[in-house]
Amino acid sequence: MKKPLILVTNDDGINAPGIRLLVKIMNNIGDVVVVAPDGPRSGMSSAITIESTIRCNKIIIDNGPQEEYSCSGTTVDCVKLATNVILKRKPDLCVSGINHGSNSSINVIYSGTMAGSIEGALEGIPSIGFSILDTSLNADMTEIIQYVESITLKVLKHSIDKGLCLNVNFPKKKKDIEVKGVKVCRQANANWIEEFDERIDPNGKKYYWLTGKFVNYDSGKDTDEWALANHYVSIVPVQFDLTNYNSLIDLKKIF
Repeated sequence: MKKPLILVTNDDGINAPGIRLLVKIMNNIGDVVVVAPDGPRSGMSSAITIESTIRCNKIIIDNGPQEEYSCSGTTVDCVKLATNVILKRKPDLCVSGINHGSNSSINVIYSGTMAGSIEGALEGIPSIGFSILDTSLNADMTEIIQYVESITLKVLKHSIDKGLCLNVNFPKKKKDIEVKGVKVCRQANANWIEEFDERIDPNGKKYYWLTGKFVNYDSGKDTDEWALANHYVSIVPVQFDLTNYNSLIDLKKIF
């Protein structure tokens, strides 16, 4: 049987340990083409490059059968270039990550990793965004390899709705606790309480550093935050249609 064609991207940069591991896993499943940013693009969501040129160069990082391209643009630029220029046919799967840091709850809005998988879904490609609740580039990901592989194989085997992608988050590795399994969840009602740390540069001018703390307002046991806190893998189905259908009828009465 013909191997599936798998597009791999991320927002931490093409050299990040998370994507290097993801490439190795995908090589065991299909024919892999990597198109990823040449450096970190975290927090850029679905940004695209429209006021400057985009460079995309074929490179070799690890020995392996994968074909790789380093891109000067954003994660979404990478997916657009891959599907419109680089690939000869539409990929069977688009995977993004493995992101160093959680993309659960509200973080999905800001995430470049998830923007990559959502862009894949926009193109009608089954897509998955993988993230781990550990921002360290030395994060221990050995425990999650089997889950990345099994989730990928299930998505390839079972057709998912067009325009839908999966937001998959893994708990941080803990010494005495193994991952308990997988939970299909809803996105938790959580947010960041943000602050701007005001500072003065050597020229006496003000500048700001964004800080803040994450607060979970949701006590439900069916959320991604609950799953991660209880050491489960969380899977949230995500769509790019942002229409609030519950408000349509009421708004039509007003307008």
